[in-house]
Amino acid sequence: MAISAELVKKLRNDTLAGMMECKAALEEAAGDFEKAIVILRKKGLASAGKKAGRITSEGVVYSYLHPGGKVGVLVELNCETDFVAKTDGFLELAKDLAMHIAAMEPKYVRREEVPEEVLDQEKEIYRAKALATGKPANVVEKIVDGQLNKFYSEVCAYDQPFVKDDKVTVGQLITEKIAQMKENISLRRFSRFKVGEGLQKRGGDFAAEVAAQLK
Repeated sequence: MAISAELVKKLRNDTLAGMMECKAALEEAAGDFEKAIVILRKKGLASAGKKAGRITSEGVVYSYLHPGGKVGVLVELNCETDFVAKTDGFLELAKDLAMHIAAMEPKYVRREEVPEEVLDQEKEIYRAKALATGKPANVVEKIVDGQLNKFYSEVCAYDQPFVKDDKVTVGQLITEKIAQMKENISLRRFSRFKVGEGLQKRGGDFAAEVAAQLK
């Protein structure tokens, strides 16, 4: 039977399981919402949200160098125990996240980290554009909210579509891994480096000169 996107979203919100797992559970339950929850609980996926508040004091700092040597990433991925930090699955997740950051260039880990002045500026731009179309105030605010969500999906790692599977966000991917590994997992921070990025001209073409030396 066809499963509506609204039902999948509701199950996702109630259980914090991944979107694909929610859809599969609803299909298995023939659309029965309560049965789908039971299916997810049996698989351990519905418990991931309960683990999200646990302290993550272990983990790894993973380094990734993109082929060609022009882009590099450092990622700190945390978990609860040293045992999980050493597993192949956890290290594979750290590698996937580092590759994602190399490719998608997020500026922040989570939307809570976006400075207020940046948000205010974005809202002002979106609101001005919407007002210029002559739409009423209540519609304008909905447009601003929608544009902000789009902004988050572009600059915040947790909100970005995962580079290897754009049907899930990075946040949803991590939630799925929490369910699989039975521990809280958190992308704490990252640094992305690109040869020549941020260099300013000094005298001649200083940035190009330094970048050439680093090749």
